[in-house]
Amino acid sequence: MELDPVLLSRLQFAWLIGWHILMPALTVGLASYIALLEGAYLVTGRARYLRISTYWIKVFAVAFGIGVVSGVILPFQFGTNWSRFADATADVLGPLFAYEALSAFFLEASFLGILLFGRKLVPQWVHFASAVIIAAGTLFSSFWIIAANSWMQTPAGFEIVDGRFLPTDWFEIVFNPSFPYRFAHTVVAFYVTTGFVVTGVAAWLIRKGRARDDAKVMLSMTLWLLSLLVPLQILLGDLHGLNTLAHQPAKVAAIEGRWETEAAFPLTLFAIPDEESENNRYAVDVPRLGSLILTHRGDGTIKGLREWPKEDRPPVAVPFFAFRIMVGIGVLMLVLIGASWWLRARGRLYESPWFLRAAIGFIPLGFVAVLAGWTTTEVGRQPWTVYGLMRTVDSVPPALTGGEALTSLLAYMAVYLVVFPTGFLVMARFLRDGPAALPEKGDE
Repeated sequence: MELDPVLLSRLQFAWLIGWHILMPALTVGLASYIALLEGAYLVTGRARYLRISTYWIKVFAVAFGIGVVSGVILPFQFGTNWSRFADATADVLGPLFAYEALSAFFLEASFLGILLFGRKLVPQWVHFASAVIIAAGTLFSSFWIIAANSWMQTPAGFEIVDGRFLPTDWFEIVFNPSFPYRFAHTVVAFYVTTGFVVTGVAAWLIRKGRARDDAKVMLSMTLWLLSLLVPLQILLGDLHGLNTLAHQPAKVAAIEGRWETEAAFPLTLFAIPDEESENNRYAVDVPRLGSLILTHRGDGTIKGLREWPKEDRPPVAVPFFAFRIMVGIGVLMLVLIGASWWLRARGRLYESPWFLRAAIGFIPLGFVAVLAGWTTTEVGRQPWTVYGLMRTVDSVPPALTGGEALTSLLAYMAVYLVVFPTGFLVMARFLRDGPAALPEKGDE
C-alpha cells in the first residue's frame, strides 16, 4: 500500500496543533482571570483573592510551559512538511509569526518570572501590572496567530508574482475580511473554556470540603462572568457565520449539509451526509429554520455543494458533525448558566449536588468545543491552504515520502502521549488540595 505524504502531513499537523491548542485555550483565559484576582487583591486587600490567584498561577505556569514547547514545534512543520506553502507565503505569513514572537511571547516570558517569584520582591502594584502585561501578551499572541490563519481563510492585501504571495497592504492582510469575527469568537471561546474549568474545580473542592470559602468565591465570580460570556459567544458565532457565508460559501454548504441551492432551506439537526450520492441519509430537518438562522431571513438562499466541482468541495461529514458538537456544547453551557441563576435566586448554588456534579462534568467540554470549532474551520477550508488560491496537495515538498511522514507522525504521537498527560497530572496535583492557607489578614 502506498503511503500518501499529503494525508499523513495533514494528520501530523492536526495531531500537533490539536494538542497545542488546549494550552492557549486555558492560558489565555487564565491569564486574564489571574489579572482580575490580582487587581481585586490590590484594591481590597482581601487575602482570599491572593490565595486564589496564587493557586491558579501554578497551573498557568505549567500550561504556559507546555504551550511554549508544543508551539515552537509548529513552525518547523512549515519547513519539513509544508515547504512549498512556506515558500509561497513567507513574505506575508513570516512577519506575522515574527510579530507574535516579538510582541507576545517575549512579553509573557519576561514578566512570568515576576508573577511566579516576585511576590515578596516587588510592590503589589508591580505584581498586578505583571499579571496585566502577561494577560495582554496572551491576547497579542492570539491576535497575530489568528490574523495569519484568517488570512489563509480570506486572503487580502497581496499580489502573486512568480507563484509567491507578496504583500501590498499590511492593514488589509492583518484585518482581512474574516479576522475580526474569528478573533473575537476564538478569544471568547478561550475565556469560556477557562471559566468552566474554574467552576468545575471550584465545584469539586466544595464537594470535597476543601477550601470551601475560597471555592465558593471562585464559583460565584466565574459564573457571573460566564453569564455574560456564553450569550456573547452565541452572538459572535452568529456574526461569524454570516461572514463565512459571504466569503466561504462552500464551507457553509458543507457545515449545513446542503447539496442543492435552495431558498427557505431547513435546519438539519441530524443526518449522515453521503458524498457518493450527494445526499443526506436519515435527515432530521426543521423547515425554514436554517434560512432564518443563517441568513436572518425566512426566504434566504444558500448555495448547494453541487455548485462547485467535486475537486473544489470540502469534505462534508467532518465539518457537519464537528459544527454540531460545538453548537450542542454551547447550548448545554447556556442551560447550565440558566440553572445557576435559578439556584442562586433560591440560595442553593453551593448546596445542590446535581449542579456541582454537572459543573465538574463540564470541565472538558470547553476544550472539546474549541477542538470541534477548529476542526470545522480547517477541514471546511479544504482543499485549500490559501483559500481559493493554493491547494493543499500543492503545498507539501515533492521530495517528501509517505514513509518519512509516517515516521515523524509516530514519533510525535509517542512524545506527545507522554508530555501532555504528564503535564495534566502535574496541574491536577496542584489543583487537588485547593488554595493554601496564607498568613495575611483581611479574609472577611
